[in-house]
Amino acid sequence: MSERIRRGFARLGVRLLAFNVLLVFLPVAALLYLDVFEDKLLAAQERSMVQQGRLLAASLAERGELEREAARDILIHLDRRVTARLRVVDWDGRLLADSSRLGPRRPADGAEEPMGPPPDDPRASWLYRAGAALFRGVAPLFGGQPTAPTGGEEFYGRGEPLLGVEVRAALQGRYGAATRVSPGQRSLTLYSAIPVESDGDVVGAVLISQSTYRLLQDLYEERLAIFQVFLISVGVAAVLSLLVATTIARPIHRLRVQAEEVLDRSGRLRGRFQASRRRDEIGDLARALEELSRRLESRIGFMESFAADVSHEFKNPLASIRAAAEMLSGARDQAERERYLTMVESDVARLERTLSTLREVTRLDAEVPEEERQPVDLSVLLEALAEAFRVRLGERVRIEFERCEGSVVVRADADRLGQALENLIDNASSFAPRGSALGIELTRGDGEACVRVLDQGPGIPTEHLDRIFDRFFSWRPGEPSGDHAGLGLAIARTVVEGYGGRITAGNRTGECGAWVEIRLPALPRS
Repeated sequence: MSERIRRGFARLGVRLLAFNVLLVFLPVAALLYLDVFEDKLLAAQERSMVQQGRLLAASLAERGELEREAARDILIHLDRRVTARLRVVDWDGRLLADSSRLGPRRPADGAEEPMGPPPDDPRASWLYRAGAALFRGVAPLFGGQPTAPTGGEEFYGRGEPLLGVEVRAALQGRYGAATRVSPGQRSLTLYSAIPVESDGDVVGAVLISQSTYRLLQDLYEERLAIFQVFLISVGVAAVLSLLVATTIARPIHRLRVQAEEVLDRSGRLRGRFQASRRRDEIGDLARALEELSRRLESRIGFMESFAADVSHEFKNPLASIRAAAEMLSGARDQAERERYLTMVESDVARLERTLSTLREVTRLDAEVPEEERQPVDLSVLLEALAEAFRVRLGERVRIEFERCEGSVVVRADADRLGQALENLIDNASSFAPRGSALGIELTRGDGEACVRVLDQGPGIPTEHLDRIFDRFFSWRPGEPSGDHAGLGLAIARTVVEGYGGRITAGNRTGECGAWVEIRLPALPRS
């Protein structure tokens, strides 16, 4: 089998079509079951024949020797409403009475029952012939196909004694039965014989016979009806398969094409998955892939900007070290050499601080999403931090902690969250004027815990509000740019967003100073 054929069978649409078509082959099992159904109908027909024969035998019993007129009168009194052919024979097998010679049989309502084959034989239909051809092809897989026999002449010829095996068994006092091919038909004739007794002796027999022709006609109609259902099922399965292929296989194919176009040969992201408006699982998958590609694009952009920022932060101190080293080699004065050495040491220390902070930032990116989290009471944590800063800052800045009633509990790592809050307070205290107050507020609302740190410093310029949480960004008027790495608030944002929260900043209304606020999902009150 070629690779193209194997890939064709592996297609989802082909599999769905094969599955649906296999399901509709279940009606074929019904066609095969008709053989069992036919056996049951034959058994029921035989029981009906025997019951009619027993009634006739009981009517003829205890009358002494059988007489032709008496047997004929009893058949006439049956009013030709029997469904089988009844014949009465004497001890020698001679025919005394025959229900078929009394005229056509009539149903119970008195209407004449038509004889011979029905005018609308199902086998004359082209649909039946097509189904029969299909059945002949499938039947050998289930154990072969029975052949329908065709008969010649009547087994009991005219004027000859009726001494078949079933009649001889009845004349010996036993029930007799035989099955023979019907003359001129693709059907069978069932024969049953019931002994007629008088004073304990067998004086004759009742022979009952009935063709299975009409039973076969009913089976033909059932086969035609089942085949019609089968064809309709195949058509519905094909339509459903095309519909499913259109609504499932094609959208998945489009997602595969988009996946191949998202990255170029060098592995660079060059596009996104397109979101879908579908409300099913494929739509959910498309939206999830679109969000994934968006985050991946954002992450790649962040990594590129991060690399650029790191390069920029390293560029200035390295350039300063290089210049100082070049000037140091040519300096003759000891004081001048010491000045250049001091510049080199300062820039090296700056690089060490930057590298240390970068290690902390990258460690946070990797550890925060995976670390174990426990319930943390923010009231207790902030109270401890406020007390620690009171000791650290002394009288330079007053720490004022305002807490809400009750406990406010979030799920986090206490040390990691404490580090983020400490960065916020430390950053605010560095802008607070001497003798001013630094406020810490803790509130709760709408399932969130809110911590706000307020200072009375110069505030944040409007053009810098969107950048203060960026890595390596630092705005401190009047201070050397190298004294701060600009990573404290970036670390705080990494921790807060890692815990599913958000961090914002702004300027105080009506007074000087700025505020920084974090919101974290709060646990329900116990």
